[in-house]
Amino acid sequence: MLSRLQELKKEEETLLKIKASLHDQLNRLKVEELALQSMINCGAEEDQKSSSEAAEEGEMHMDNEAVINQTELQLSTMDYTQDQEEMEEEEEESDS
Repeated sequence: MLSRLQELKKEEETLLKIKASLHDQLNRLKVEELALQSMINCGAEEDQKSSSEAAEEGEMHMDNEAVINQTELQLSTMDYTQDQEEMEEEEEESDS
């Protein structure tokens, strides 16, 4: 009976050590999970930032393209106006 009691106490100690070991492992896994989630969130934030920066660059490009088109339109209008003035001057000279 005494030996059976000692055997049960040793088994209890072993089970308590296993329990502590499993709790330690669980805690390590939780920390690792949080670290991975943090890395994933940082990656997602960087993706959002880069996509928003790309969108802003696209808008800037579109804005620049609109400005360029407007400038071209103004230049072509100016050329047309200058051509008109030159033609009128030539007509006036030929009339004189």
